[in-house]
Amino acid sequence: MLLVKTFPLLSVISKAKTPLRLGRHCKFRCCSPSLIFSGDGNCIRSSPSSMQTMTHLTTLATSQSTSISKTSSERLYKKAMKKARMELPENILKHKLDMCSRHRKLIEALQLYDEARRNGVQLSYHHYNVLLYLCSFAAVGSLAESEDGEDDVNVKNLGMTRGIEIYQQMNIDKVAPNEATFTNAARLAAAMEDPEMAFDLVKQMKSSGIPPRLRSYGPALFGFCEKGEASKAFDVDAHMIECGVVAEESELAALLEVAIERKIGEKVYEMLHRLRSSVRQVSESTAKVVEKWFRSDYATDVGKETWDAAKIKEGIVNGGGGWHGQGWLGNGRWRVTRTNMDMKGVCQSCDEKLVCIDIDPAETAHFAGSLPKLACQKESKVNFLKFEEWLRQHGPFDAVIDGANVGMQNQHYFSFFDLNSTVNQLRQLSPSKKLPLVILHRSRVHGGPAEDPKNRRLLQRWKESGALYATPAGSNDDWYWLYAAVSCNCLLVTNDEMRDHLFQLLGTSFFPRWKEKHQVRTSFSRGVRLHMPPPYSIIIQESENGSWHVPTVTGDDIGNPRQWLCATRARNMSARSPSLEQIWRGQ
Repeated sequence: MLLVKTFPLLSVISKAKTPLRLGRHCKFRCCSPSLIFSGDGNCIRSSPSSMQTMTHLTTLATSQSTSISKTSSERLYKKAMKKARMELPENILKHKLDMCSRHRKLIEALQLYDEARRNGVQLSYHHYNVLLYLCSFAAVGSLAESEDGEDDVNVKNLGMTRGIEIYQQMNIDKVAPNEATFTNAARLAAAMEDPEMAFDLVKQMKSSGIPPRLRSYGPALFGFCEKGEASKAFDVDAHMIECGVVAEESELAALLEVAIERKIGEKVYEMLHRLRSSVRQVSESTAKVVEKWFRSDYATDVGKETWDAAKIKEGIVNGGGGWHGQGWLGNGRWRVTRTNMDMKGVCQSCDEKLVCIDIDPAETAHFAGSLPKLACQKESKVNFLKFEEWLRQHGPFDAVIDGANVGMQNQHYFSFFDLNSTVNQLRQLSPSKKLPLVILHRSRVHGGPAEDPKNRRLLQRWKESGALYATPAGSNDDWYWLYAAVSCNCLLVTNDEMRDHLFQLLGTSFFPRWKEKHQVRTSFSRGVRLHMPPPYSIIIQESENGSWHVPTVTGDDIGNPRQWLCATRARNMSARSPSLEQIWRGQ
């Protein structure tokens, strides 16, 4: 009798002996590497190569099995360690406090804090910051609602007293504070009507090597403004500038209002120009503050009776147009009206024509260069680089169309007819008569209305003309049409307001100015109508004769004209005229 031991792949040698009878004319054919043993266990035939192969496979299988077992053990170990960490008292407390923060549960959070201190739980800066956050918001009356039937005043007082106590305990425990700690403590100080303390905390933050943020300054700045302490409010403003923190509309409006109340004309002038440079168009609440200034008796007497016209013109040229920065011009009562601009930028109240402020080409080039870097952080780098190369080969274009936005204008179905009408009209307006570039997502080019024979032929014609780009699956086509329009420095056809997170990444310095000069909007009542960029800049403008025009965010310039604040006055004296001596000398 012969015994055969087989070596199946990726397994150990079987211990079972399988008897196998061989007849006289029977041939044993080994379909897989094997060893043949006689009854006494001696090997009577073996293949050296098979032996080597089996040794390798057995070793490999054992190695892989060990590796898999080790990986599985490590995974189980990490899972067990994570579970153990989550069950630590400080982590359980962290989770519960986070839930209290999410649901604005101050009293429950304070109960958890008191219990943790009794039980000797070690608190970190995160625990303290959550507690200070809830206390500070309660102290200023910003919690969603009173808890457990507590009176609003009681909740405010509770937040104030416990917040100060917790902040002091944090210092006693020598837990290192961060920016959030100082900011929440400053809010508590503001709730106590102590902006001095709030400002001191910001100074401590800076001296500790922690860069203050805009929110860090709010409690001190707004606190001083509410108290009418203008000089201290402007000290806070100076500290912000020193630390490179840029004030936004709410901060500038507060500074403007306190300057008006304290009759500081030069600061009113400064704040208007800072609103011009950083905000451009003001909210309705800020517009009311500006209007309050121009209607005040004090504003009547502020201004130069004479001025140098040449110096004013020089200031306008140096500033790029739209302002001169030489101070208030003229005197007398201001005439203040709410008005609109016509298509050419002429004020419907005073007949003054607004100017168009140019963009430096170097700024555009820099912005175009920064877009791919931002896009590749959000998009597939390979896909976007492929589009850049395609654009280099097929561009430049005179216009780029956000195809999805234009095609979905009616919001019920995608219309290739509307899209084609827009394409044709733009081609007629183009100096080169070149087709505009249509950016469409791949899903719009395949399936649905795109399968209609007429639409299929239209898409094919655009594609053959190099005027269609289908963005790949999973991409955000906003990045593609924006980059194409900026890099070609051409018109961008879209009704997208461009206010979501993507466009916030682009900042508020350059992009709003670029958008204003390049965005074309559409409407489709009795055919497509293109609303070209205005021939003037929608920004606070100071004219060379001293009048002011302040745009608001009220209105969209299409169905509802934008509302402007116009402030002019009759000047008793105007630009300095040549003297008799100058005329005599021929000057």
